[in-house]
Amino acid sequence: GGGILAMAGKNCVAIASDRRYGVQFQTMATDKNKLYKMHDKLYIGLAGLATDQATFHEKLKFRLAMYSLREERDIKPASFGKLVSTLLYERRFGPYFCEPVIAGLDSANEPYLFASDFIGAPLIPDMDSNGFVVAGTSSEQLFGMCESMWRPGLDPEELFETISQCLLAGSDRDCLAGWGGTVHVICPDKVITRTLRGRMD
Repeated sequence: GGGILAMAGKNCVAIASDRRYGVQFQTMATDKNKLYKMHDKLYIGLAGLATDQATFHEKLKFRLAMYSLREERDIKPASFGKLVSTLLYERRFGPYFCEPVIAGLDSANEPYLFASDFIGAPLIPDMDSNGFVVAGTSSEQLFGMCESMWRPGLDPEELFETISQCLLAGSDRDCLAGWGGTVHVICPDKVITRTLRGRMD
């Protein structure tokens, strides 16, 4: 279970996830990190099976290390999206059970969002009409909240408030997600990280 969403603002982007780690209906821990830093302006969130999350994250770290050695620069968010999609599609007959959500800023500090299913079919939203992507068991609830609350041109503080409200309201309607949340707001010069307190039931 779990819910992950990413949202675009004006020269900033945010990614958020819940903190529940559970086996079906049994909650095992309430401090699970599902968001991973790839470089200063690029984060990925993985929803799904915890073992596959860990394996896939290690694979990505290896690929990124090889990329930076060969190219001597950080990977662009769009190239990273294609890499994630390819890695998932390679295993399409025995897939990794994790849905990725990518949020990053490109070289011009324009927001980039990406989400896909288990086998790497990409979803890249139109930033003008709906600048958000969702994944996990609460994706339907999160999608409804984002559609009603997101608007273009949010500044970092407004973006934080909007993504937090969407995450908490969406997670409250899914018994497999919740127990607070983690939010990263990626700006051109810094990353703002905050932990949310949600319903503890």
